[in-house]
Amino acid sequence: MENNVYGYIRVSTVSQNDDRQWIAMDNFGIPRECAFVDKQSGKDFDRPAYNEMLART
Repeated sequence: MENNVYGYIRVSTVSQNDDRQWIAMDNFGIPRECAFVDKQSGKDFDRPAYNEMLART
């Protein structure tokens, strides 16, 4: 995934739907393998997918 543009999707709970955010990623041309998704509260930035995305940049 070198020299790629990455996307980040977050919803607050696993029951929330992230479809609109996936559509936005598709519209921006971000490949699904370059999108990182967390389904947890936004109270802090200790989020696994977010941290993984930062480690790749």
